Amino acid sequence: MEVTAGDVDALVTGVLLLGSGGGGDARVYAHVLRSVLAAGPVRLHSPAELGDAPVVPVGMLGGTRVLGEKLPSGDELPAAVRALVRWTGVTPAAVMPFEAAGLNGVLPLPLAHQLGLPLVDADLMGRALPRVDQLTRVVAGGAVTPMALAEPAGQTVVVDGGDAVSTELTVRAFVAQAGGWAGTVMAPAPASAALGDACLGTLGRALGLGRAHAGLGDTPAPARVADALGGHPLGGGRVVDVRRSPVGRFGRAAVTVDAPGTGVLRIEAENEYLLVLADGETVAASPEVIVLLDRRSAAPIAADAVRSGDDVLVLVLPAPPWWAARPDAAVHVGPQAFGLGPPTARGGAAAARPRTGAGW
Repeated sequence: MEVTAGDVDALVTGVLLLGSGGGGDARVYAHVLRSVLAAGPVRLHSPAELGDAPVVPVGMLGGTRVLGEKLPSGDELPAAVRALVRWTGVTPAAVMPFEAAGLNGVLPLPLAHQLGLPLVDADLMGRALPRVDQLTRVVAGGAVTPMALAEPAGQTVVVDGGDAVSTELTVRAFVAQAGGWAGTVMAPAPASAALGDACLGTLGRALGLGRAHAGLGDTPAPARVADALGGHPLGGGRVVDVRRSPVGRFGRAAVTVDAPGTGVLRIEAENEYLLVLADGETVAASPEVIVLLDRRSAAPIAADAVRSGDDVLVLVLPAPPWWAARPDAAVHVGPQAFGLGPPTARGGAAAARPRTGAGW
């Protein structure tokens, strides 16, 4: 599969959908993608094609909204790659996103082009998630350190040793002091390792979602939206309340939607949408991909951008297969991993989903 200049809008929309309300706004990078892809397409490679060649997961850590204030120089990720090569002595043969959703879903394409390296169609989340300890490689028992971070002013650090939780705390401290974000490159691993400890085909999934979304047109029927995106409609209506509180590391939001024909939907969010309750009963939960769309344009609405009065559709897309296959997924990336109660049994949320009324 190749990504061409004509695919930019579809890819951007697809990674926004997989962002589940978080991951950052990939649209700010669309012009960079068009410029890079104007010189030729970028091919997406399966890890199986590359054998044991060393692959580095790349992206950014920090507040994506800060990009509008602390602009990138364009050398953050290359600088982090160079630092990691100096530290490990391993020159990467390919790159992959560590999070193929939101802004991080598009950042590896220009880097692959810039370095002249293959881009692997796999990632370590399968959707947007906020923490280093929630990477699939970490959950599978693998290492993501040494890890190099480079911030726009030129400062570069390498973090080595420690577990994923301590690494998360260390890199967040650096990012906070460095101005809000940093290009990040994680430890090299054989491409073959991704066959077992990564989510395969996530960029391809994003591209497919974006292409399907592009064919929806104006004010599409909710059932049509859900069918095109391969999801399940949970309801639709007016956002009547948004309550934000400084709870936890990233803050918390509770969004209430008056959904005729379904009832009252309550969506719990941190950086991403994590849980949907219909009249108090769980109907969707992370690692499923919960999506809020503008009812008229079907454009994805970010968790930090939803406001009272918005007219929305609420959908749930299937969880990444890597997470869906793990009985302990809820412990790592389910609601309880964010302090939102006990894990949801696999299939439980789906079984409780409401029959949506024809009126919405």
